[in-house]
Amino acid sequence: MLSVFGPAIVIAYLVGAIPFGPIIARLHGKDLRTIGSGNTGATNLARACGRKWGYICFALDVLKGFVPTLTIRSIAMSRLGIESDAIGPGFLGLWLAVGVAAVLGHVFPVYLRFKGGKGVATSFGMALGFWPYFTFSALIALLSWIVLVLIWRYVSLASMIAATTFPVTLAIAIALKPEWALAKLWPLVLAAAVIPILVIVLHRSNIKRLLAGTENKIRSRKERAQPASA
Repeated sequence: MLSVFGPAIVIAYLVGAIPFGPIIARLHGKDLRTIGSGNTGATNLARACGRKWGYICFALDVLKGFVPTLTIRSIAMSRLGIESDAIGPGFLGLWLAVGVAAVLGHVFPVYLRFKGGKGVATSFGMALGFWPYFTFSALIALLSWIVLVLIWRYVSLASMIAATTFPVTLAIAIALKPEWALAKLWPLVLAAAVIPILVIVLHRSNIKRLLAGTENKIRSRKERAQPASA
């Protein structure tokens, strides 16, 4: 299996490391790392270049995790002659390593001297690509993120809370599906438990600003429509 997954892990990292945020900002004549929070992700790009570009960057960052993860499943199953019901912990662990490599590429991109973003969008894409095990939990996490952003308008807070819903919904799904044996899926359960910890650690600077009351909010349409002197 390593002959199939090994190259895929390297490719996934290099794809995940593509810095779409800084690239888009550079096309607008800006250095994203010197603007706002200095983060290279979609939220900071939206502040620097507008929401439209923030949405585009978010979609591209999601695809960095989604495409490698979903693609390697089909390739590996075909080359190894494995059926869906025969996937075991070894396969799942190596498959997971491909998705994690894409996320690590975003967080520690070789193209930016290993200083990247927080990896939330790419982690979401990776989870979507883990069909069907992570997909439902990822969609629930996304829905909770959208609701929380609309309520509080803090992207960082919504991201951390949404991340914590991920292992909870996965545990519920495993409990409701007898064919999803814990003995087979334990690598995914372990990863799901680590994800919220990683997201919170990467948002530690945001936590400090939230506690200090200085964290940036997403401005409402009404606020954006007000003149600068208002």
